[in-house]
Amino acid sequence: MPKLLQTLSFAAALSVSACASASRSASFGAATPASPPPVQREFRGVWVASVANIDWPSRPGLSTAEQQDELVRLMDRAAEMRLNAIILQVRPAADALYASPYEPWSDYLTGQMGKAPEPFYDPLAFAVQEAHRRGLELHAWFNPYRAHHPSATGPIAATHVSRTRPDLVRAYGKALWLDPGEKDVQDLSVRVILDVVRRYDIDGVHIDDYFYPYPETDSAGNRIDFPDEQSWSKYVAGGGTLSRGDWRRHNVDVFVERLNRGIHGVKPWVKFGVSPFGVWRPGSPPQIAGFDAYDRIYADSRKWLREGWVDYWTPQLYWQISRGDLSYPVLLRWWSEQNVKRRHLWPGLFTSRTIDTTQTLWPASEIAAQVFVTRGQAGATGHVHFSMKAFLQPRDSLVERLSSDAYAEPALVPETPWLRGRAPGTPVARLWHDSVPNVIRVGVQFPRKRPAALWTIRARYGAAWVTEIVPGWATEHPLPSREGAVPDEVIVYGVDRTGRAGKPAHAEMRP
Repeated sequence: MPKLLQTLSFAAALSVSACASASRSASFGAATPASPPPVQREFRGVWVASVANIDWPSRPGLSTAEQQDELVRLMDRAAEMRLNAIILQVRPAADALYASPYEPWSDYLTGQMGKAPEPFYDPLAFAVQEAHRRGLELHAWFNPYRAHHPSATGPIAATHVSRTRPDLVRAYGKALWLDPGEKDVQDLSVRVILDVVRRYDIDGVHIDDYFYPYPETDSAGNRIDFPDEQSWSKYVAGGGTLSRGDWRRHNVDVFVERLNRGIHGVKPWVKFGVSPFGVWRPGSPPQIAGFDAYDRIYADSRKWLREGWVDYWTPQLYWQISRGDLSYPVLLRWWSEQNVKRRHLWPGLFTSRTIDTTQTLWPASEIAAQVFVTRGQAGATGHVHFSMKAFLQPRDSLVERLSSDAYAEPALVPETPWLRGRAPGTPVARLWHDSVPNVIRVGVQFPRKRPAALWTIRARYGAAWVTEIVPGWATEHPLPSREGAVPDEVIVYGVDRTGRAGKPAHAEMRP
């Protein structure tokens, strides 16, 4: 892109950011007494990576108490910032950060593959409990094909797939990979993921951009092909007619579509999300250059979105607004145009570039601007930050900037109307003076057969409305202090696991 057009693109993006900020301020400010402003609907997620101990646990071999303390701390930070979803990596490399009947405990957790935490606890069950306690969604993040990562230095457990089924595993570069061309590999990964869907109260299943591995090169810089001759030969011998590249893409297509069906067959309300490389192919749209994920890792990601095989789409748009050949707003707009089934579009932001001193640091204002640019793009209703470390070790006032502006008000996750759900029943709501001076409490009771995953409080003081979002397990909640003033009006309603809102009820002051 010519320099002038880059400058204009950046200026336009900042203009969208400013308009979105003004719109947010207006929607959350004053409103007529009879018409409260709508509660913002926005997915505000963050990845919590366990591979190489990027985010959690901070290092292998921590005690159970230390692991839990770290997880609680990051959950608290997410809730304080008014995020509403955690995407926790639970299967980084054919291992498990939970009690799996199929795969060994991860050495990123205990420091030894196959060794359970001592004293025992189940990290995923604990994470779900702590997330839901704070009103956060918990999405379980899996890598379907990586079998061993070079950052894991301990011995491989006897129960690991590379020991029990070495015929399915390929050495490539410094890592081990499951061969996507082997049906038993697909069966294994689907079985592992659906086991988690059945046994844990997760809100979503998430897979990232690792399909066929990113290309390795030899000492001369030549690309090394993935060593799948065994599965390719079986395909050809069986009468297969696709080219090798098309066959590889087909293998991944089948897995994604099968996983989508399988998840919803077990629990219809659990969302399925994919986070592909942010560029489908160079030239799409015309100014975009760079890595060809379609050709190099055999990910026909646009097809999965256009077919509606996902509930949410999180392309990794890890570039700045002003970068012409990989422009954040240009790519976001293109992905929105491909979203013909109108699935959720929640792009991934490279928030860790604000703390990564091995590269050129980004200012916190870049991430804040990307949040507002996303709000200004039709069809985009949220975003996901990579990764949690950027919020635990922030610089440039990142947390304060987001908390005081972009996330100044809470947000509900957007509704997923194509998933089966049932709006909560109308609650009985009441108000009373707390024993603590100047505190008013609101209590709710939902019909037993139509409970709420979350409930929302709208409290009016004069012309100003205040919003609180409360976890469904809580039956009462304090209203924000207004110097002891009783709100003029309080409206309460519930929301189910798919984001469906129930009918509102007015809360009356208890005598």
